[in-house]
Amino acid sequence: MNDKLFPKLKACKICPHKCGIDRYTTTGVCNNSATMKYNLHQKHFGEEPIFTGQRGSGTIFFSNCNLHCVFCQNWLISQEGHGKDISVNNLVDIMLELQEYGVHNINLVSPTHFTPQIREALILAKKEGLVLPVIWNSNGYECVETLKTLDGLVDIYLPDYKYYNSKYAKKYSFAPDYPAVALNALREMYKQVGNIICENGIAAKGLLVRLLVLPDNVSGTGKSLYMLQEEFGDDIYISLMGQYYPAYKATESSVLNKPVDTNLYAQLIELASSLGLKNAYIQDCGSSEAWTPRFNEEL
Repeated sequence: MNDKLFPKLKACKICPHKCGIDRYTTTGVCNNSATMKYNLHQKHFGEEPIFTGQRGSGTIFFSNCNLHCVFCQNWLISQEGHGKDISVNNLVDIMLELQEYGVHNINLVSPTHFTPQIREALILAKKEGLVLPVIWNSNGYECVETLKTLDGLVDIYLPDYKYYNSKYAKKYSFAPDYPAVALNALREMYKQVGNIICENGIAAKGLLVRLLVLPDNVSGTGKSLYMLQEEFGDDIYISLMGQYYPAYKATESSVLNKPVDTNLYAQLIELASSLGLKNAYIQDCGSSEAWTPRFNEEL
């Protein structure tokens, strides 16, 4: 792919797994080598309205992932790695192409394991005229040291906070340290960009945290809501995601092989309201779109 050498990939510790693998000779825990791989880029309208607006979000879906969630709904891309190899210059061209499409932002989905290459591409793209806000759309399992390399290059952080309990983080995503690691990542993201700031109804900067409600509440979403309010205050932007359905290996689990109970989801909405959280999006259970603002009707 003719990319320059990225020393951090020689003994990779980019993500919290810190597997130390030389990705120029083999693949890491993320199942990827030193070469970037992506699945597609497109105008995308499935994100929250402050990101999609009328013209869509310029979404780039990267292949593979540094988590191995048994319920992943994009498993063909994240776990089986469907996609094609691209260089840093290819990625620059894709970003500029999306900008020409008239999208509201550049939305980098599952980017963590390619952070050095993406950072280089962002620097080059901005030199070549990229002016759109850049979204870092990740699973939240990030190293603070790695996130610091993105300060000033990423405008919007859109992470998950998947689990409050390390037991279930280990069981369903093979990352027992996820709760603590992801919280530290959120702190760094918030430090860099603060709360969401919108211009003409479209997010220009800030942090929005996604909470995917899992069956039997193994995600611990209620406790996560308490934690987010305590850490970041009433103005933190959240998405309370009701879109779960059994996918990938979740069909093999007696806990995960069922939809989310609608009463549980309603209780979590009421909890968010009672905590004073002002900026929330909700969904109908089982729907991946149809985001509805709650508590702040100006969302």
